[in-house]
Amino acid sequence: MEQSREVFRVGTDGVLLGALADVNNAGHVLEVGTGTGLISLMLAQRNREALFLGIDIQQEAVDLTRLNFENSPFHDRLENKLQDFKTFGSDRKFDLIVSNPPYFEESGSTKDKIARQIIELNGQQLISKASELLSPTGILSVIIPFESGDRWLKISGKLGLNLIRKVNIKGIEGSKVKRLILEFSLMDKPLKETELIIEKSPRKYSDQYLELTKEFHVF
Repeated sequence: MEQSREVFRVGTDGVLLGALADVNNAGHVLEVGTGTGLISLMLAQRNREALFLGIDIQQEAVDLTRLNFENSPFHDRLENKLQDFKTFGSDRKFDLIVSNPPYFEESGSTKDKIARQIIELNGQQLISKASELLSPTGILSVIIPFESGDRWLKISGKLGLNLIRKVNIKGIEGSKVKRLILEFSLMDKPLKETELIIEKSPRKYSDQYLELTKEFHVF
């Protein structure tokens, strides 16, 4: 996969979301903030029928995603374009909307200011817009810092989305939860909650993580 100094690089969060987001029953998938296109590519590998649209606010990210999409075996099902999600409109409803949203406050670099600033796209904007674009059985799937979890739950509740899945992610065995994968739906379903540990010891991936990602990269 191609990467660039101008675009936020592939990280563990994206890999986890690409490997865990519930894409099984999706026919149409929207990724908000594609970066390199990694998440959509992983999801396209997991679901061989779904059609994907990726959007990003940064031209460099759009160009890079397009290159990675074109070079993939799933290129005929992958589309991307330059688009601000806050002004995105579509007659189509999506079965899955997936995003690794911004959560860092302002930093020094231009790419981080665009890809990771809360001012660009905050949780309320993402949830509100997604609720308008989801199909009746559709899912919004995001990965966020643990500290943001309560705020996201409050916002989603006010906007009529129900939490149906929660994955508590620990960086290393015995540590505190550092990330959450949260999945919301207009449907009211029983919550499924699980735990994932990335490393069993420093720089040694857990068996759980290796099993989860074995189809996507070689260790």
